Amino acid sequence: MKRSDLTEKLLDIKREKGWSWKYICEQIGGYSEVLIVGAILGQMKLTKPQAANAGELFGLSKSEISMLNETPMRGEGVQMPPTDPLIYRFYELVMINGPAWKELIQEEFGDGIMSAIDFDMVMERLPNPKGDRVKISMSGKFLPYKYYGASGNVPEYGFKEE
Repeated sequence: MKRSDLTEKLLDIKREKGWSWKYICEQIGGYSEVLIVGAILGQMKLTKPQAANAGELFGLSKSEISMLNETPMRGEGVQMPPTDPLIYRFYELVMINGPAWKELIQEEFGDGIMSAIDFDMVMERLPNPKGDRVKISMSGKFLPYKYYGASGNVPEYGFKEE
């Protein structure tokens, strides 16, 4: 079985049972809803206890439970640029705002990147009389570039110079 086959199986069970993502996440537990849903969709991995919880919930085999605990091939099967309108809006946000985000982050922290590995994300619904709003908060560790071959008084890492 391929990981994509397991994803389809899990989505079929979700549909058949009429489960919400919130319900599934509560049953598996331990991580944010974004991470658990990402794992069900094949983009993240669950810990062994969480995979066992998912196995019990979905009635999975040992092999399928193990697959939920394997490091996935992230980004596999994602078309670029994305064609789904909601996902495309995020792509558009990065295309339009990405250069400004880069400049502002590097002005504040130095020469480096925001980690997508040491990373947290929370999604909230904010009631609004003009139409509810989606709030997504992201927090990633700053990782400075390492300047290889640094010697003497030359900085080894790209932290902001004071």
